[in-house]
Amino acid sequence: MIRKDFFNRDTITVAKDLLGKIIIRNDGDISYKAKIVETEAYLGLTDRAAHTFSGKITDRNRVMYGEAGTIYVYQTYGIHFLMNFVTLDSYHPEAVLIRAVEPMENINQMAFNRFSLPLDELSSYQMKNLSNGPGKLTKALSIDKSLNNKNLFTKEIYLIDNDEEFDIVTDVRIGIDYAKEAIDYPYRFYIKSNPHVSVLKKEENDK
Repeated sequence: MIRKDFFNRDTITVAKDLLGKIIIRNDGDISYKAKIVETEAYLGLTDRAAHTFSGKITDRNRVMYGEAGTIYVYQTYGIHFLMNFVTLDSYHPEAVLIRAVEPMENINQMAFNRFSLPLDELSSYQMKNLSNGPGKLTKALSIDKSLNNKNLFTKEIYLIDNDEEFDIVTDVRIGIDYAKEAIDYPYRFYIKSNPHVSVLKKEENDK
């Protein structure tokens, strides 16, 4: 299990190092497994795109002032849940948004969560879009605000290491048109070769 000291580091470093890590999500009797393939860093007080920009504290963003490894889940448009992992400490209210994951185990249940269909009935478009966005992956993994302000060190949800080697691509963040100069900050990271779709097709063909 990845421990607290992993998250108590520079947020950019954590965002990169989260790539390839495995999320284990246990929801009652159902267990999911997925690999993190895309992240975005949000650097708090000086980052106009961060919820804690300029030191503001609200009921929603208060979680970002918590301990490293705390889970910050918020809702957008009253529909989609987005999951972030808090880094550093209360003096540096920063976090990493998990933008995309590659399904690994219990993919059929993820398909039901997303589309109310079994995996073998998904279209190629649906398979491609199973968990390739921050709101998509939370639905696939049955993540909602019940995990907000919890941490990544319990049976309910935790991370494990992965010795896979890959190249990392750095790019600008997505969906922050309001953020003025922060639009151009290169704080998004993803695995260069993402086998997301091929993995789904393989499992489908193996049935």
